[in-house]
Amino acid sequence: MKNEAIHVFATWQIKDGQLQNVLNLLTEVRKQSIAEEGNLFYDVHQSHTDANTLILFEGYADKNALDAHRSSTHFKTLVVEQIVPLLQAREVVLTTPLNID
Repeated sequence: MKNEAIHVFATWQIKDGQLQNVLNLLTEVRKQSIAEEGNLFYDVHQSHTDANTLILFEGYADKNALDAHRSSTHFKTLVVEQIVPLLQAREVVLTTPLNID
């Protein structure tokens, strides 16, 4: 599994009144993340039923690329230190794409 692509689904429930702050920070997180070697994509989605729920859909070439992302300065300073305190809840699911043709 180490050399297989990894897709990340992260669901963020944002505290009331903090959505714009999180989106502003996410702009820079996305910019720096898509520039990382091994990043396949970094997409941000918003729930139709709750504007304060964001779902991040990220793709990495392999576990090494994901580990590098999570060790990066921008992940630590922007996500962990600045965004996480603005969240009510956070769930992260790591997946491997399946070819079921």
